[in-house]
Amino acid sequence: MLYLVPTPVGNLKDVTLRSLEILQSVDVILCEDTRTSSKFLHHYNIQKPLSPYHMFNEHKVLDHLTNDMLAGKTMALITDAGTPGISDPAFLIVRECVKKNIKVECLPGATAFVPALVNSGLPIHRFCFEGFLPVKKGRMTLLTKLATEERTMIFYESPLRLVKTLKEMANYFGADRPCSVSREISKMFEETQRGSLQEVYAYFEQKTVKGEIVIVVQGSTDPKQKA
Repeated sequence: MLYLVPTPVGNLKDVTLRSLEILQSVDVILCEDTRTSSKFLHHYNIQKPLSPYHMFNEHKVLDHLTNDMLAGKTMALITDAGTPGISDPAFLIVRECVKKNIKVECLPGATAFVPALVNSGLPIHRFCFEGFLPVKKGRMTLLTKLATEERTMIFYESPLRLVKTLKEMANYFGADRPCSVSREISKMFEETQRGSLQEVYAYFEQKTVKGEIVIVVQGSTDPKQKA
């Protein structure tokens, strides 16, 4: 069996009791980065064998891991933070487990984009999650396409590219488009900055930005863009 176990995006107290019970019970814990996960697991005195599972090795270890599960091992997959599969590895191993009739269960828990979306003050009844924009190839094409998207849009971004991305969004979506940027969610220096894309860009242009970033942008309400 495979469990997908969300881990806190910041504050370690945000883990669920059931997540801790599952991590204590499995035979192996698959980790995106064993060094990062070891700190979290040590905090809760969880001592289980750790096995690396990340975007650079997931194709190579897939057969070995699923064969071990078919032989009776129970595994849990965690990432550095948040729910596995949300801009982190999980899809390939879940698909392979489904093909081989290995039971998969995803526990509910922390995901960075949910508090950022709810806290944005923007419409949340309909939204789309875009994750990280392409760094190079296809980036401008996607931004052009998303300019007419009517649903609220959610993006992840690195602190090093935040200012560049906000500037590009202002150019493609319109400088007055409402947005919200949240960083360091649930941590000591948590911050949410709201305003137009131009205003939020100007704010972060003057700062040294750190931490994980979630950008929430209101969908298009411009009849010309929709056309």
